[in-house]
Amino acid sequence: MYKGIGETLTAAANDSSVRVAVLTGAGKWYCAGNDLSNFTKDMPAGGPTEMADNGRDTLDVFCAAMINFPKPLIAAVNGPAIGIPVTTLGLCDIVYCTDSAHFKTPFVSLGQSPEGCSSYVFPRTFGFAKANEMLLAERQISAEEACSGGLVTRVFPEESFRDEVNKVVSYMAQLPPQSMIISKGLIRQELKEKLLEVNTRECATLRDRWLSDECMTAIMNFLNRKKK
Repeated sequence: MYKGIGETLTAAANDSSVRVAVLTGAGKWYCAGNDLSNFTKDMPAGGPTEMADNGRDTLDVFCAAMINFPKPLIAAVNGPAIGIPVTTLGLCDIVYCTDSAHFKTPFVSLGQSPEGCSSYVFPRTFGFAKANEMLLAERQISAEEACSGGLVTRVFPEESFRDEVNKVVSYMAQLPPQSMIISKGLIRQELKEKLLEVNTRECATLRDRWLSDECMTAIMNFLNRKKK
């Protein structure tokens, strides 16, 4: 998933026929986050260290592709989101969601740490107290709370969601493309380098967490509960 989205964004950035990019999900969910069973299968020859190094690099490149994307990046959150699809909403320019969406970041209970630049973006979006409740206490928030907190731009009823998003995307796609790119560049100029710095730091921290006994125990406990 990470590699595919990153490569698609990089290609879209260099394709003059692409004016706006939209991230959305299939079915009832926007995205359920990482498949934690990957930690127990397809182990590379270099063992857990190589796996953690590869994961760090993949995540770093993926988030950097979102941060560096020069055109409007819209998230159309068509349902619930858990983990990285929540944290990376802060890297998008506009976020729309359905009224059935909810958001959760269960990192600490899995022995992990924030990613998607959420350790920097969330406190500056929600304020430190509410960001801590999401990132540390793992509180799930509703679409309305995400919107009032500033993570989500607007909430639409599920039955009209696609039509409402398409209206905005169609309008933006007709606007002068270079003016759009320049305007986004000005808006993001002061933030971009900071986000890249935070992304690299978060990915390095996650790499270390993945190799910790605490993280592996938490993930195995989670997978064992799912089997029951």
